[in-house]
Amino acid sequence: MQTTLVDSANLFRLVNFFDILAVVVFAVSGALVASRKGADVMGFMWFAVVTGVGGGTVRDLILNVPVFWVQSPVHVSACLVTAVVMHFVAPLVESRYKTYVWFDAFGLALVTVAGTVKASDVGAPALVAVAMGAVTGCVGGIIRDTLGHVPSVLLGHEIYVTASVLGACTYVGLDGLGVGRLAAMVAGFIVTFGVRSLAIKFGWSLPVFRQSTKRERWKSDRKDSARDEGR
Repeated sequence: MQTTLVDSANLFRLVNFFDILAVVVFAVSGALVASRKGADVMGFMWFAVVTGVGGGTVRDLILNVPVFWVQSPVHVSACLVTAVVMHFVAPLVESRYKTYVWFDAFGLALVTVAGTVKASDVGAPALVAVAMGAVTGCVGGIIRDTLGHVPSVLLGHEIYVTASVLGACTYVGLDGLGVGRLAAMVAGFIVTFGVRSLAIKFGWSLPVFRQSTKRERWKSDRKDSARDEGR
């Protein structure tokens, strides 16, 4: 029993460490947007914080639980420190952007699992837990892109949100089958990181919606009719 308690404590500290690391990775992506916009150091801080803790904040508000960084401000502190550092080294990180993308995949996998686990722990149904995993992993980036007036990750063709959803589904499914919480977490992480990594390496994307010729012709006819009526 003593050994189990020690192992659980060590596991908690390890997960907490990687959770903070993931927040830093996301904060870097927010700071990169600030650098492209020519923001001052306060702008860097703003983008870093909303990107780093945005997804987890929305998750906690939806689940009606205390917001994680209000209870422990270490996550926001990590974002602020990251922002200040990035204000001076952003061009260097930008030049290594391809390497950074892999760290981002790691962060996505970690916070997806963490968000799914937290939702499950407060009694959320399986579908809600999956949604909260995706919210934790992706909403910070969506807020960042909206504030920075750049194309949102939701509108891109690359596989990003899909990887998060698949990883969350993996955790929920395995946890429901009773395979063990740690094993389910590891599997969810591997699926999210694996799918995202393969998409990066091979340029995978999902099929996109394309309007049919008939629909395009119908829209063209409607425009012509409106133009004639205006005359």
